[in-house]
Amino acid sequence: MKVTDHLARANGKTLFSFEVLPPKKGENIHTLFSNIEPLMEFKPPFIDVTYHREEYVYRHHPNGLLEKKTVRRRPGTVGICAAIKNRFDVDTVPHLICGGFTKEETENALIDLHFLGIDSILALRGDPIKSEGVFKPEPDGHAYACDLIGQVANLNKGEYLDQEQDEAWATNFCIGTAGYPEKHFEAPNYNADIRYLKHKVDRGAEYIVTQMFFDNEEFFRFEKLCRAAGIHVPIIPGLKPLTTKAQLSMLPRSFYLNLPEPLVEAVSQCRDNEAARAIGIEWCLNQSRELMAHGVPCLHYYSMGKAESIRRVAKELF
Repeated sequence: MKVTDHLARANGKTLFSFEVLPPKKGENIHTLFSNIEPLMEFKPPFIDVTYHREEYVYRHHPNGLLEKKTVRRRPGTVGICAAIKNRFDVDTVPHLICGGFTKEETENALIDLHFLGIDSILALRGDPIKSEGVFKPEPDGHAYACDLIGQVANLNKGEYLDQEQDEAWATNFCIGTAGYPEKHFEAPNYNADIRYLKHKVDRGAEYIVTQMFFDNEEFFRFEKLCRAAGIHVPIIPGLKPLTTKAQLSMLPRSFYLNLPEPLVEAVSQCRDNEAARAIGIEWCLNQSRELMAHGVPCLHYYSMGKAESIRRVAKELF
């Protein structure tokens, strides 16, 4: 079932969903399953599976030469979606990114997903390669998420890259996209970021999942501006319980977000990570309760491969 169908069938009830990371290459998928199982009692209608693009590594050879090699440390998003769907009988939402894919490779991935009976995808530009800093699309790939969304929307109309195909079968994907309550770090200003988001919706995005945030006022402002700009698709807030003291610096650096001063002050005074985790869970609980009272269609939690903190939040709410 599509994400939008799940939201419609909820009849105003706030749903619970979460995002998982594919295992690193060489790890056992049962480690992933063990992090999903504790959350299944809360009946998530769908689970997101992230995609991590390639990285460059440099290897020294005995002859002194340096080899630049492309590696994917977390492969298998499509297969993992199928495995989760088979193991838990739950809908999965694979992330589809621009980086590292040509348009033809994107089309082939979409065909595979269609054959697997996966009804929803989250279309993202994706991050730049860590060693480059600036996003560079593949030759004949997409530079922007709106163009990736457009390709999926075209496939939903039976329009393939090879226009010579006769009687092409149309897919029927529900397309999600990302929103940024505190602005995407590359957008020149907040209003421009909302315009870019409106363009993605106009190209075919049917729902929005936000980047994590820790101040609900940022979400309320973002939602209000979206509606004023003519964006009327469901907006799903993304949340994460803070779990370590180190995340006070890591999260703002990695995700370009702000942490409220009361949260920073409380966590800074913690003697260890266990105390910090307790504060992070309580903060996330308070955020979640306020958002549920506001009437959000779903609360989406970023697990980063760890389930326990999310389980403790969900146990109080769902």
